[in-house]
Amino acid sequence: MVTSSAQPLTTPGKIAYAVISLILLGAGFLKLATPLLAVMFSLFLLNKLHITKNKLIAVALFVIVFSGIIYAAVHFTRAAIVALPKMADTSIPKIILWAETHGIELSFTDYKSLKEFAIGAVKEQAHYLGNFANIARGATTEAVLLIIAAVVAVSLFLNSQLDLDRGSHALKNNLYELCCESISERFELFYKSFVTVMGAQIVISSINTGLTSIFLFAAHVPHAPVLVGVTFLCGLLPVVGNLVSNTVIVAISFTVSAKIALASLIFLIVIHKLEYLLNSKIIGDRIRNPIWLTLIGLVVGERLIGVPGMILAPVVLNYIKVEASKIQLTRNESASES
Repeated sequence: MVTSSAQPLTTPGKIAYAVISLILLGAGFLKLATPLLAVMFSLFLLNKLHITKNKLIAVALFVIVFSGIIYAAVHFTRAAIVALPKMADTSIPKIILWAETHGIELSFTDYKSLKEFAIGAVKEQAHYLGNFANIARGATTEAVLLIIAAVVAVSLFLNSQLDLDRGSHALKNNLYELCCESISERFELFYKSFVTVMGAQIVISSINTGLTSIFLFAAHVPHAPVLVGVTFLCGLLPVVGNLVSNTVIVAISFTVSAKIALASLIFLIVIHKLEYLLNSKIIGDRIRNPIWLTLIGLVVGERLIGVPGMILAPVVLNYIKVEASKIQLTRNESASES
């Protein structure tokens, strides 16, 4: 039985779905997924800062917070570029030496070649990041795109109406007006899907990062500030994000001692048990997609767009589910007669 909220798929609705699909596909093929995420995050932040009736106050607070985030991101990037080679030089040899001492067989029989390969690979990535950072500092394209995304978000926050001549057209219920209304509805649902997914993910990542930071600083784990940032950023990626950050934390803990590494592993396992409860409460009640579908979405998103695609994948999956549940299909006459 179809609920009352279900709607038949009209011509403006079909056009609106095509427009939203083109926007998402275009963001992937034109490498604009990061600005799209910036628009969504900025809108999310603006709505959270809208604590008074005056929207201009929220915009002013947004400018301050946005500037602080940019400054923190630049500072974190510089710190990560400096710390990454040091992490490789200290952690990888100690892990290999510990495995060799305890007779743990790895897939490599030559520990020396494994050490050289691993350190070389990490340093190569660090060198690439360093070059990329130098290029980024000399270029303004990405910065301009982020600023444009923030301006777009502010414009949408102040006035989200797409058809500025709404109500003054000579012909009522014309195709343009109805398409604008439908596109606005589609974008609003997509934004709500983003808020549902990323809002919950940010809460979980913040709790996980807070507890992890307490352990890192208490255990005097090296590069703790960088690891805290990595934990939070990886926490924004569902399912796989924490696996990446935990692997890095345990590896760096080996630079202190094997006991600290073991303590890190146990602590992170306990954190994950708590996170399962949070997931079931915060995310499970809002997003009911099977894990295998989310994993497939993450893989496809990463292949198409990269890390921004992994962030957008759960949002798109939830959006498709919400939209599809609102479309009413006409019953076949022969089936209804039977």
